[in-house]
Amino acid sequence: MGKIVFAHGYGMSAGEHWYSSAGEEFAAEGHEVRIPNFPEPFAPEAGVWLKALEAETEGAPAGETVLVGHSLGGVNVLRLLQEHDTEAEGAFAGVVFVASMSGEVGYDALAPFFTPEFDWRRIRRAAREFRVLHAADDPVTGEATGEHVWRFVRELGAVARVTASGGHFPSTGESRLVLPDAVRLIREVL
Repeated sequence: MGKIVFAHGYGMSAGEHWYSSAGEEFAAEGHEVRIPNFPEPFAPEAGVWLKALEAETEGAPAGETVLVGHSLGGVNVLRLLQEHDTEAEGAFAGVVFVASMSGEVGYDALAPFFTPEFDWRRIRRAAREFRVLHAADDPVTGEATGEHVWRFVRELGAVARVTASGGHFPSTGESRLVLPDAVRLIREVL
C-alpha cells in the first residue's frame, strides 16, 4: 500500500472540504494518509509550509508516495518537488494538482511562493506521473485558467481534466465535502 499526502490551500485546514472524505476512502483501503494542517493558513510563509510538507513525506519511499496539492498547496508541492533529491530518493509515484496555480495570480500575500521561478525540468523528474483537476470557472485563476492548466501539461506532461464548473473546489465561502474527480485522479497515479 502507498502513502498519500494532501496539501491544503490558503486559509484552509485539514478537516475542511473534500480532504477528509478522500483520505478516509484511501485509508480504508490500507493506504497511509496524511492530511496536515500547515501553520498560519491565513498568513502562510513559503519556507515554513515547505518544511511542514517535507516532514509529512518522510517515512515511506518516494516511489510509493502520491502528493495531492489543492490551490496554494499545489504550489507548495511544486516547491517540494523542486527541492527533492530524485537521484538519491527516486521519483514520487505521482502528483495530483487540484485548482492549483502554475504561476502568480495577483495576490501579494502569496508572491513569495512563486519566487524564484520554478525549475520545471527538475520538477518533472521528481514524479512519475502528474494529473491536474481544474474548473473553467475558477475565480482564483480567472481568465488565465487555461494558461495555468496548459503550463502543467506542457512543462510536466500532466494529464488534465477541466470541468465546466466547480469554482476553486470549493470557492471562498463554500464547502465541498466530496470530490470524486480528485479521487479518480489519485487512483490513476497510485
